[in-house]
Amino acid sequence: MLEDKVILLLGATGGIGSKIATKASTLGAKLICVARNEQKLNKLGQNLGDALMIKGDITKYEDLKDIVEKGTKKFGRIDVLIHAVGSILLKPIHILKQEEFNKTININLTSAFLAIKAVIRGMMRQKSGSVIVISSVAGSKGLRNHEAISAAKGGLESMIRSAAITYASRGIRFNGVALGLVNTPLSASAKLTTSEKALETSRKMHPLGRIGEPKDIVSAILYLASDQSSWQTGTIIPIDGGMNAS
Repeated sequence: MLEDKVILLLGATGGIGSKIATKASTLGAKLICVARNEQKLNKLGQNLGDALMIKGDITKYEDLKDIVEKGTKKFGRIDVLIHAVGSILLKPIHILKQEEFNKTININLTSAFLAIKAVIRGMMRQKSGSVIVISSVAGSKGLRNHEAISAAKGGLESMIRSAAITYASRGIRFNGVALGLVNTPLSASAKLTTSEKALETSRKMHPLGRIGEPKDIVSAILYLASDQSSWQTGTIIPIDGGMNAS
């Protein structure tokens, strides 16, 4: 499915990113894995064969350019960019600090813009490529106290749809997945899954009656990375336990 595809995976050590890396490796992909925690990267890399593990800050364009250069030098090209990066900040505007808002935009939206900017010329030369981002149901659906993340993910989805049209004639596809709440360390750090009361509240928000698991997400992302989705661009697939339809 992904034989010899070179995948640049940002956020590789996260709850979803690490599962993407492991599954993609078993499907034959060549991986360039990026995260800020070197210890977690090294641990992940022990099971990924010839993967290139790079510590970097993806909110800095110079770091991303360096990462792309190292990945291209090792593997000759980059076929797929997966932006598996995100944050959770649940605050209404009246108590939301500007620096918190800016940080949310920077992590979720600006980093995706910079990553695409870093890889796009190489993909243009190849006349092929696939970019996949992880968004949130909050990007298109109004949710209480989600103003900052809604702005970030809504902007991310709009950018992806626009880029899909801009680069379609060059053979480069742009897609994404929009998630409900997924059981990851990030969700736990926001105290959304750390107590039975919080977990029950989160379950009730999803018509299917449970929160997601990383395994619920990985197959869709790798489908978008593969040639099986070669006639698909500009789409944001909801994987959210039914929240988008409720």
